[in-house]
Amino acid sequence: MELAILGGTGDIGEGLAMRFASDTEHTITVGSRDAAKASERARAYEEQLSAHGIESAINGADNSSAAAGADVVILAIPPHHVGDTVEALTADDVLSDQLLISPAVGMSGDEDGLHYRPPSTGSVTEFVAERAPDSVPVAGAFHNLAADRLADLEATLDVDTLVVADDPAVSERVVTLTADLAGVRPIPAGPLSNAAEVESLTPLLINIARYNEGMHDVGVTFN
Repeated sequence: MELAILGGTGDIGEGLAMRFASDTEHTITVGSRDAAKASERARAYEEQLSAHGIESAINGADNSSAAAGADVVILAIPPHHVGDTVEALTADDVLSDQLLISPAVGMSGDEDGLHYRPPSTGSVTEFVAERAPDSVPVAGAFHNLAADRLADLEATLDVDTLVVADDPAVSERVVTLTADLAGVRPIPAGPLSNAAEVESLTPLLINIARYNEGMHDVGVTFN
């Protein structure tokens, strides 16, 4: 499978790229607005993987080129840029039936911590779906994963990620894709209208990490 991680030079993009490259046989392309930057980071990721005995090729390209050749596109884009990115991909006519997965969360911070700040649509995931072409399926996943722990290949994962999608078949596609990541359990959480509840966990987890020593990479599991 061809997997594009747009915004793959950022924290969550790096973590997802590293884990998918180390745990799966998918072809990984890191996307960025700057193709040279994407290629540079792709080489750096390959070096990190090689240092852990994992030989995996990672490609780098501009966002449009990365998305055009993909079966699945993960939008690891800051929430204030994700709408523009989807609209740019649509304008470039590169989106057809790729599966879009959004892990972005709207947040703002003050001296007390981070607070959930969704767009007017109710959630960033719904915001993405509103701007994507009708033919392009959209799901939300990976919102509550700790980026630093994902990127640390020496760290053992034992976390859950909630998956939202309006079409159960789309949800199952994301569940199947995610289940290949060692230590990450995907759990369906209903339609996109439930995305706000899922996304709002992220600032909570970051605040828990802030106020509790030794919980920097806190995650969630459901039993």
